[in-house]
Amino acid sequence: MDETGVPPSSPPPVPFSEAVRTWARVAALSFGGPAGQIAVMHRILVQEKRWIGEERFLHALNYCMLLPGPEAHELAIYIGWLMHRVRGGLVAGILFVLPGLVALTALSVIYGAFGHIGFVQALFFGLKAAVLAIVLQAVMRVGKRALKTPLLIGLAASAFVAIFAFGLPFPLIVLGAGLIGYVCSATGWLSANGGHAHAAASPGGEPALIDAQFADGIPPHVRPSALRSAIAGAVGATVWLAPLVVLLLAFGPRNVFTAIALFNSKMAVITFGGAYAVLAYMAQQAVEHYHWLRPGEMLVGLGFAETTPGPLISVVDFVGFMAAFRQPGVLTPVLAGILGGALAMWSTFVPPFIWIFAGGPYVEALIGNRRLKAALSAITAAVVGVIVNLAVWFALHTMFAQVGVTGRPVMALPLPVWGTIDWAALILCAAAAIATFRFKTGMLATFCGCSAAGLIYYLATGAT
Repeated sequence: MDETGVPPSSPPPVPFSEAVRTWARVAALSFGGPAGQIAVMHRILVQEKRWIGEERFLHALNYCMLLPGPEAHELAIYIGWLMHRVRGGLVAGILFVLPGLVALTALSVIYGAFGHIGFVQALFFGLKAAVLAIVLQAVMRVGKRALKTPLLIGLAASAFVAIFAFGLPFPLIVLGAGLIGYVCSATGWLSANGGHAHAAASPGGEPALIDAQFADGIPPHVRPSALRSAIAGAVGATVWLAPLVVLLLAFGPRNVFTAIALFNSKMAVITFGGAYAVLAYMAQQAVEHYHWLRPGEMLVGLGFAETTPGPLISVVDFVGFMAAFRQPGVLTPVLAGILGGALAMWSTFVPPFIWIFAGGPYVEALIGNRRLKAALSAITAAVVGVIVNLAVWFALHTMFAQVGVTGRPVMALPLPVWGTIDWAALILCAAAAIATFRFKTGMLATFCGCSAAGLIYYLATGAT
């Protein structure tokens, strides 16, 4: 407290301009999916800058893992909000997605304009093989730190069977796992660390800036307030849903732009469990329900998102671009695609600001809650099973030209048509996996090598 006895109301003593520069740096280095992005934030904000302590960083991450949407993006907003209130959260969240938006839009334009050309298809053919290896690596990475007990392994296996064989809704699987973790929190059957052991311990010495500020008194913007949370929710929902309402009134629900906004808005609130888990739901809907993309094109979009900075779920930009590009109406295809991609990004990335600004103050009061951590541990285990489903789905549609379904009334197992196997894709996928797992080749090197191999294959055979 200060000399008047009033808790300090100013943010921690980090100049706002320095925070902007730091968040721009974090955004530029945020490659490799959520695990890589979280590691970058931990290294810069916890270890290097000492802006936030280890316990509060992990607590914020635990909360973001329980939210629908991209957890790394939500974590950036959360820390920015802790430091500089709403404007800090806005700057951190916007800068975190801006480089990816620019890069993905440029790549989408190139793909839409030239993707039908043979050598371009060859490059993307190799890219798809590399993406499959990256998804398999994510399964191994998340599974190694999440599946610590037999119960957690069972949850992962059950989640895979539920979504792959029975097609159960993804939100139901994740919420069910969270409930199991919450109930079993006192049994010792679950690891309570939330599956995030990748974050190293904070350096010793004086407390981090945010923690030192909180030791003097909780800043006003972090104190729970029903009125403030209600205002944040109302303003955020208005900003978020305004484009959807305008499109519905002007063009109706069958318009492609309305469908893009509606689908991504729905996805933003029902997809829990991290980026790779969200991709499983999005890929199936965009390809099989809306028919905006072919299965191979979903892999191309994922490859774009993997090789550009920002959240992996920024692939919605590519999906929205291709959907509008192929149904431009009175617009040119490229302009329609750019608007479709921007609309998809808006509908997906505005809600995380609402979750943080409205719920953050209440979550800060839950630091150290054992049941919350146990629920997160169970959810992370279920997400492993969902990622396995995503890997299998990608593998089937990469290596086989046709994939059938058993047709049983309860189970609907997707099975490959063995006569349509693509041997070149199989060999390239195997090579990418060997490079990734055996030789520890970096992600960008794997992408470049596979794309080059695809181009060589095209030049040698004249086909992709």
